[in-house]
Amino acid sequence: MKIYTGSGDRGKTSLFSGERLSKNNVRVEAYGDVDELNACLGVLAAALNPGSKSRAELLEIQSNLLKTGAWLATMPLSSSAAELDVFNDQLIRELESAIDRMERDLMPLKSFILPGGQMTAALAHVARTVCRRAERHVVAVSAAAKEDQVPDSFRLLLVYLNRLSDYLFVLARYCNHIAGEDDLIWKR
Repeated sequence: MKIYTGSGDRGKTSLFSGERLSKNNVRVEAYGDVDELNACLGVLAAALNPGSKSRAELLEIQSNLLKTGAWLATMPLSSSAAELDVFNDQLIRELESAIDRMERDLMPLKSFILPGGQMTAALAHVARTVCRRAERHVVAVSAAAKEDQVPDSFRLLLVYLNRLSDYLFVLARYCNHIAGEDDLIWKR
């Protein structure tokens, strides 16, 4: 199978379920952002110590995001073929637990910080902003669907993405901490 088909040359793309949509459709935007987030996490994971807990967590998150993209590329959200069982309260608790674990080693924030510092911290901040964009587009997909077409697992996806951006913020701070660098405090 060739990677290029030419079928998208006129600004349309096919979903896994066969529908053709404009490449600027909110659903395509959402799974494109999730894919971009996944790529950002891949770069971040590659920059982390191979044996680190954070790297292992990121690889698990990447797997979840790949499933998310497939789900967003299937219509309708409520179809059994599209039902995403990956998102549950346990995954959200795992992110919260990781946040709590890292925060135990960090000084409490008393002011805004600038994204940056050590390279892995900067990469985590980039991933965080892409995650926030993905979250906004997933919210738009949810808003465009009929209420009875939005399964509970989709609502949990929104919580997961929100918590993931929090995780990435704390991970950025944690990366600076373990490298012995201070957060970049915003000076007004």
